[in-house]
Amino acid sequence: MAGQKLLVNNFARKGYLTIAPDYLHGDPTPPYARNNPKFNVRAWTENHTEEVTWPLIHKVIRALREDGVTSFVVTGYCFGGPYAINLAICQTVDVLIVTHPSRIEGMTIFQTLADEGKAPFLLELGSEDTELSPCDQQEIDSIFGKYCHGYKRKVWDGCPHGFAVRGDMLDEQQCAGKNVVKYEVYLYEQSE
Repeated sequence: MAGQKLLVNNFARKGYLTIAPDYLHGDPTPPYARNNPKFNVRAWTENHTEEVTWPLIHKVIRALREDGVTSFVVTGYCFGGPYAINLAICQTVDVLIVTHPSRIEGMTIFQTLADEGKAPFLLELGSEDTELSPCDQQEIDSIFGKYCHGYKRKVWDGCPHGFAVRGDMLDEQQCAGKNVVKYEVYLYEQSE
C-alpha cells in the first residue's frame, strides 16, 4: 500500500487532482505477496470480486462528474490494470495508462479496447514480468497496430511484475524503471 500512496503523492505534486479510491476496502495484498507462501492469492482474489470492487469506483466517478470534473486520466497497476482498461472500453476516461497488469486472460480485453475505446493507451511492462509473455506483448502490439487513438508499449529491462509499485529499490534496474515510469506517465498524458 505504501507504493501506491507514493504514486498518488507523485501525481498530486505534479498538479493533478489525484484520487485513489480504496476499492479493496482496506485489504491490499501484503508486501511481497508474490513470494510469500503463506499468502493465499486465490482466497484474496475471491474476496475482491468485481461485485465488491466496482461499486466504489463508479461512485467516485459519479461524484467527480457531479463536482464538475470532465476529463479523466486513469492509471492501472497490477490488479487495477483490467479495471483501468474497462473504464477506457466504456469511454469513461480520456487517457489510459496501464503498468504491469495482472489477471489478463487471453487477448479479448485488448481487442475490445481496440474496437470500442477512444483513449490513448500507454502499456508499461517489465522484461521479467510473467503476466504477459513476449508473445502476448507482440499480439497486443498487433491488435493496436491500427489503433488511431494512440498506443505505446514500453518494456523496462530487468524489471519483474509489480516493479512500479513495489520494486526493489536496491536493484538498480528496478529502481530506474520505477523512477522513470512515473515520468513516462506524465509525458504521455501531456502529449495527448
